[in-house]
Amino acid sequence: MEIKKLKEFIKFMDDNNLNELEIEEDGKRIRLKKNSSSQPTVISQAPLPVPTAAPAENKPADSNTLEIKSPMVGTFYTAPSPGAKPYAEIGTILKPGDIVCIIEAMKLMNEIKAEVGGKVVQILAENGNSIEFGQTLFAIEPV
Repeated sequence: MEIKKLKEFIKFMDDNNLNELEIEEDGKRIRLKKNSSSQPTVISQAPLPVPTAAPAENKPADSNTLEIKSPMVGTFYTAPSPGAKPYAEIGTILKPGDIVCIIEAMKLMNEIKAEVGGKVVQILAENGNSIEFGQTLFAIEPV
């Protein structure tokens, strides 16, 4: 945002006796707030989050499969770091307690462990995508 525009907003605040002003423009949000010396200060300027499409209702292919569901809202990752081997791929044989993925929530990386053993037959979440609480992540075929 240009300094000229900021100055216009500050003048608008002064002219209208405002102590606080929040503006959204071109995907950015800015909030101006006067401090005790009556000079406005920029509180935050950050891009607005991009709305994402609702997660598709992925269902396991077979009714004989078990599901591993997300215990939280966050971002789904198949591997511990970009370029690393995924924890679980289609065909992987899991034991209870094996790590199957990571879910990032509030800047914390949470390892998700399998509660059931079996063979991964379907991965129902996309790497790097947002997931919801209770969303099915993996379909497991008992062995």
